[in-house]
Amino acid sequence: RAKISPAKMSGSMNTPWVEKYRPATIEQVAHQTQVVETLRSALQTGNLPHLLFYGPPGTGKTSTILALAKDLFGPQLYKSRVLELNASDERGIEVVRTKIKNFASLAVSNSTGKTSGHPCPPFKLIVLDEADSMTGDAQSALRRTMETYTKVTRFCIVCNYVSRIIGPIASRCAKFRFCPLSRDVMMSRLTDIGTKEGFDLDPSVADALMTVSGGDMRKAITLLQNTHVLYGKNLDAEKVSGAAAVLPDRCIEELLQACSSNSFEKAEAAVHNVILEGYPAHQLVAQMSEYVVGKGGKNLSSKSKAIICRQLGATDKCLTDGADETLQLLNLASVTMQAIQAS
Repeated sequence: RAKISPAKMSGSMNTPWVEKYRPATIEQVAHQTQVVETLRSALQTGNLPHLLFYGPPGTGKTSTILALAKDLFGPQLYKSRVLELNASDERGIEVVRTKIKNFASLAVSNSTGKTSGHPCPPFKLIVLDEADSMTGDAQSALRRTMETYTKVTRFCIVCNYVSRIIGPIASRCAKFRFCPLSRDVMMSRLTDIGTKEGFDLDPSVADALMTVSGGDMRKAITLLQNTHVLYGKNLDAEKVSGAAAVLPDRCIEELLQACSSNSFEKAEAAVHNVILEGYPAHQLVAQMSEYVVGKGGKNLSSKSKAIICRQLGATDKCLTDGADETLQLLNLASVTMQAIQAS
């Protein structure tokens, strides 16, 4: 394994690149054109409704609202006017009744009007990140709080799945959908970060980062930093896969070949090899799904693919519920073997 030198630790690890390159102003938010134009108008007038940001992870939802808050209030009033909560950690009704309600009910100081080039409107801002994790009771209590203190407080609800936000909250907010970033946009951003950090990012490395991250810019930047810390400036796609603990295709190919042999002993050995190499079972399930549906499933019938994919879903659920990894992967291998033999 590569050793991490103290110099690399102090230079690269002190500041996560996700924070270092987070947009500081609304103008720096990349490629969410409709959202930025609307928020720029709100910034000029100081008139901001309740907001609901939704879309896939890593598309800039939290970064956008924090950049807007900095543009609205400036560094002097930011801490006193903005409350940021991660609702996945504080998801119960008690948080709404205490922390959120107490902050929302605070009177706003008279320091309104433009200050140091910032509008400083006469209200506070509460940002609820990952709000789709909040319980139904907590969301109902939040709706009442939004109604009561709307004159002095604005809310920004940030979530991945808008369907998990109750109707009374969603109807009180201006909704903004954050689109997944295109590969060209991600390529440009990752290359720019590499240049600023003093190394040239090969297109194959950027492509590997985008593939592993699944279009999540935050995950891609974090993985780029981790790979750089581990291996230095000379990066390649294999090193990216190693830093991300992604299974090589050969592991999945060997497992499917063992299942094709109609020998449970060979399938069992292939499963144990994956476990002994330290790869997470969840990662195997995710990659095997892509492999079977994609290039690895050319010799399988549609019915066999459907059986395997259904079992992959059941295995993923069992693993999420805390089931034993070895038993679940052995069960997956046995079902895969039956499906292949039936094709």
